[in-house]
Amino acid sequence: MYDPTQLRTFLAVAQTLSFTQAAHRLGLRQSTVSQHVRRLEDATGRQLFARDTHSVELTEDGEAMLGFARRILQVHEQATAFFTGTRVRGRLRFGASEDFVLTRLPEILEGFRHDHPEVDLELTVELSGTLHEQLAAGKLDLVLAKRRREDPRGELVWRDDLVWIGAERLRLDADRPVPLIVYPPPGITRARALQVLEREGRPWRIVCTSGSLNGLIAAARAGLGVMAHSRRLIPPGLSRLPDRSGLPDLGRVDFVLVHGRRHGAAEEAANALAAAILAGGERLRRPVD
Repeated sequence: MYDPTQLRTFLAVAQTLSFTQAAHRLGLRQSTVSQHVRRLEDATGRQLFARDTHSVELTEDGEAMLGFARRILQVHEQATAFFTGTRVRGRLRFGASEDFVLTRLPEILEGFRHDHPEVDLELTVELSGTLHEQLAAGKLDLVLAKRRREDPRGELVWRDDLVWIGAERLRLDADRPVPLIVYPPPGITRARALQVLEREGRPWRIVCTSGSLNGLIAAARAGLGVMAHSRRLIPPGLSRLPDRSGLPDLGRVDFVLVHGRRHGAAEEAANALAAAILAGGERLRRPVD
């Protein structure tokens, strides 16, 4: 009833919330992407996206289809691998940014290891900036991280707003420097936060630096200050600061998959894991309770 090609297109649009970005990811024309979505909506008899000239959002039925599409494609890939006799194997050095520590990335990796038991998966969790450096140095084969604004590389997994977050009881004094909770260099959110504050002429001071997301969260929950963070990944116990706080807009951030320059078994394994992440990408936007 549901065409796997149309389901892959649906997932690409759902994760990027852009028909243009989905077309770029899939190597299709935008009209083809629209056609696939329309045919899937015809097959379900439901509207999966609410869209206008400015935005694309999932409907309630679209949210439901996310889980179904992911499971259908997963079974489809398992059946294809079984009957074609193809087995992915080899060593795969995968790097994931700290942003995904509290998401359901472990579920995706567990499923990948179950489907590809002959892949020797090595996981590195680091700052996005550090992962990009390690990839460039040939120390990693695949990276899931935030993208630097000046770097066009990478396959878009999803795009999100960067927002200021802190403890609910936190109140900022407009006459005092903004208390910042940040990753150490080369943290991408750190650089963005300092850049926008400098541009606005807003004084700041760093009250906590930690290479661990859990360390930053602990400091924020204690009310020490504010931190820049992905809107969809706000940890429990913290909330977005209201506009009346007067802090400048942080803009948007892209989460991308970037491949290294390896060939052979490592490249094949990296492609398989990238496909699994893209198929289950909506789970990366759900913090673990």
